[in-house]
Amino acid sequence: MGGVGGTITLSEASRFGHSTAFSLMLKPVGSRCNLRCSYCYYLDKASLYGGREPVMDARLLEKCISGFCASCDLPELTVEWHGGEPLLAGMEFFRRALDLERKYSGGRPVHNTVQTNGTLLDGEWAAFFRDNGFLVGLSLDGPEDVHDRFRRTAGGVGTFGKVMHGLEALLRAGTEFNTLTTVSKAGEGRGAEVYRFLKAAGSRYMQFMPVYEHIIQMSHSSSGASCIAPPSAEKSVPAPWSVAPEAFGRYMCDIFDSWVCGDVGQYFVLTFDAALSSWCGVQPGICSFCESCGGNLTVEHNGDIYPCDHFVYPQWRLGNIRDISLRDAATSGRLASFGVSKRNSLPPVCLRCEWMPACCGGCPKHRVVSSSGDSRPLNALCSGYRLFYSHIAPVMDKMKALLSEGRAPSELNLSDIQ
Repeated sequence: MGGVGGTITLSEASRFGHSTAFSLMLKPVGSRCNLRCSYCYYLDKASLYGGREPVMDARLLEKCISGFCASCDLPELTVEWHGGEPLLAGMEFFRRALDLERKYSGGRPVHNTVQTNGTLLDGEWAAFFRDNGFLVGLSLDGPEDVHDRFRRTAGGVGTFGKVMHGLEALLRAGTEFNTLTTVSKAGEGRGAEVYRFLKAAGSRYMQFMPVYEHIIQMSHSSSGASCIAPPSAEKSVPAPWSVAPEAFGRYMCDIFDSWVCGDVGQYFVLTFDAALSSWCGVQPGICSFCESCGGNLTVEHNGDIYPCDHFVYPQWRLGNIRDISLRDAATSGRLASFGVSKRNSLPPVCLRCEWMPACCGGCPKHRVVSSSGDSRPLNALCSGYRLFYSHIAPVMDKMKALLSEGRAPSELNLSDIQ
């Protein structure tokens, strides 16, 4: 545990010291993608690998799967396939991965999830994912004008039609899926409308992720080209697609107000589930709202290991799977330092905040360095989260009371809430 700075809790000491309870995110094609979404935080990563990111080769795939099965001590394993666009790896790649999971898991269940932009989905892919128990995460930002504002092909063509075709393929096949909706500048003021659209489209499980990035001009560029800036970068500015903090808070409040009037227990929004978990003192299902980071290792197409796919930067590289085991990476002092720094780097205002138990400072990627160079920057979305949590608090209090009585949150009577 050498090299871990600041305080560390007993549970963190247990988790980082010897426990290897983690999920694995695999990037079989790195950041390679058939789209050029304006706000993508991962396209820039190609520059780390000379601009070329081939599909993960068969031997490396086997090393990843066997190493994960040997390193993770959980009774059930979870592999998250991400990108870029992971479907570019091809169906045979995933068939090989499933064979390897069966070979090395020791009989333990292996849960596979895949996050896709949906443009390559068809009946064959949908049936494959259904038959092999994949949970598909489908990126869909809302109605056509919202979705297409920033989610376009390299040629600038909107992708809404293709994504909806992919969604229809999932529905026809009966494939389990959820929708991932990014909340960018395009969605401001339209939360309730987006929520109604997703319901009508057939989504019952929804995740809403704020898009808030800083960009910095590339020093070698004469054309003014920019790239996504790491949180520690100075002289960066908010990207033009970033959602305004309070607009994000209002967006989530509007969805909550629609959801709470008849949809509780019928439609599921991960942010609301996480809030209720925090209200009840239970670990939330979103890492952004956990006290510390580090429960999910990311392995790139070439075997490089990182503590989080939002922190694929050279300074956070834990090694390469060809040189170190995932067990060594999961119990390393560097991962522990990354994990506990989420809490230990909180500014004093967070520690005094009444919403701290629910927010936990949010995702560290949103703690961008201010113009004053504050060494402990506040989460840029703080005002939005404060607006959201203060708005939902009366309902969360009532739901917590219902659960303590052994009743379901769906029994909520809104007339009882002042």
